[in-house]
Amino acid sequence: MPTIAIVGAGAGLGLAIARKFGQNGFSSALIARNSEKLNDLVATLAAEGIEAKGFAADTADANALSRALSDAHKHFGSVDVLEFSPHAGNSESMVDPLEVTHDTLRPAIDSLLYGAVTAVQSVLPAMRANGNGTILLTAGTGSINPVQIFGALNAAQAATRNWALNLNGKLQGSGTYVAHVAIGVGIGEVAPAPGYPFKTPAELADLYWDLHTTREVAEKVIY
Repeated sequence: MPTIAIVGAGAGLGLAIARKFGQNGFSSALIARNSEKLNDLVATLAAEGIEAKGFAADTADANALSRALSDAHKHFGSVDVLEFSPHAGNSESMVDPLEVTHDTLRPAIDSLLYGAVTAVQSVLPAMRANGNGTILLTAGTGSINPVQIFGALNAAQAATRNWALNLNGKLQGSGTYVAHVAIGVGIGEVAPAPGYPFKTPAELADLYWDLHTTREVAEKVIY
C-alpha cells in the first residue's frame, strides 16, 4: 500500500488530504507537533477504514522532523507522496516589512524553508532510487504577491516556492514530481467573513489528488 506523509497535519486540510488519498488506497503518516491531536486524527481516519499513524515533530527541529519521516518510512515501508503544509499564518507571524530582521525572520525560515528542505531531503533519495514519487509544498499566495502584514512569513514562503519550482525543473523526466501549491482563499466549511472567498478542505484535497495523478504543472495557485 502506498503512503502519503503529511507534514503539518491538522483537522482541516491535512485530514481532508489524508482522507482523499486514503479513499484511493493510501495509508497516511501524519506529522505535527501535538501528539494528542495526531491521535484524534488517526482515530477519525481509522473509523473510516483508512490506515494512519502519527509522528510528533516540529518542522523547525530538523533532527525531529528527519526522525519522524524515517520512522514513517520504517513503519509503512515507503513514503510515496510528501505533502508539506505547516500552518504559519497566525498573529505571531505578523511582521511588518520594516521590522524584518535576522531575529524576526528566523522562526519563519526555520519552520518553513528549512523545514521544507529537511522534509524533502528525508524522502527524496528513496523516491529517486525508485524512480517515482510526488512532493507537494504548500504556502499562501503571499509567496507570490506579498502581503505587508506578513513581511517575514512571505519572505520564507517565497524562498520555499523558488526552491520547489527549481526542483520541478531539475527532476523533469526522473519519475519524481515536485509542485508548489499557493492557497489564496479561506479554508473551511463556510466563509471566514461575508463575501470572503473560500474552499472547503475536501475541495482542496481534490486538487492535491489531481496534482498527484496528472503531474503536469509546477505550480497550482488557488484564488
